Amino acid sequence: MVLSPQHDPMGMAIRDYYEGCPLQPLRVFSPQFEDDEFPVETLFRAVPDMSGLEREALRLCRGRVLDVGAGAGCHSLALQSAGQTVTAVDISPHSVETMRRRGVRDVRLADFFADEVGGPYDTLLFLMNGLGLAGTLAALPRLLERCAVLLAPGGQILADSSDLCYLFEDEDGSLDDLPDSRYYGEVDYVMRYGSVAGRPFGWLYVDAGTLCRAARSAGFRCRVVSTGPHYDYLACLERAD
Repeated sequence: MVLSPQHDPMGMAIRDYYEGCPLQPLRVFSPQFEDDEFPVETLFRAVPDMSGLEREALRLCRGRVLDVGAGAGCHSLALQSAGQTVTAVDISPHSVETMRRRGVRDVRLADFFADEVGGPYDTLLFLMNGLGLAGTLAALPRLLERCAVLLAPGGQILADSSDLCYLFEDEDGSLDDLPDSRYYGEVDYVMRYGSVAGRPFGWLYVDAGTLCRAARSAGFRCRVVSTGPHYDYLACLERAD
């Protein structure tokens, strides 16, 4: 669902940062974690400041690229600068307007699941734990089905994610106190920017093994391209046929 401008806290923070306005705290609330403040400036970083997984994903992009949940457009701008054809999509109206002002050539305010986003694409890019868009593990097949519709023959999905198992690890490495009623990588969030509160939403952090099993069930081959320093990884999914 596309956000209304009045309930778009991250988009407002992105807009204010770009315009050089005094920033209010962008707070992130979750029953699973302590309250936190999101550093808006990270959404504007240049390629040298990105993680190794992000840089590897950008290097592997090919053909027409769809940057899903593009935020402030840092990945789309990097791809444009490298000569790639990229479409950026986001549900945040303030983010989309800021991306246009920053020079992203093809930006769409759209719900990845429900709205027209063009295509077919040779690369679907989900960075900054972008598979979280599924919300829950049970909804991950729906995301993969949507990807299959948007992919050109021979296309690929590039996505990074994190395994939250470290939150439940004992000193000996065994897992303890895992949730009984849900997958441990499902997290509930609410964001607030100053006095503006967003709607509650779920976000999925999926471990590599679980992702690869879900991918196989959806008709994809899945391989881990690279791993990061803290239970994070970059995966590439391609059609199995």
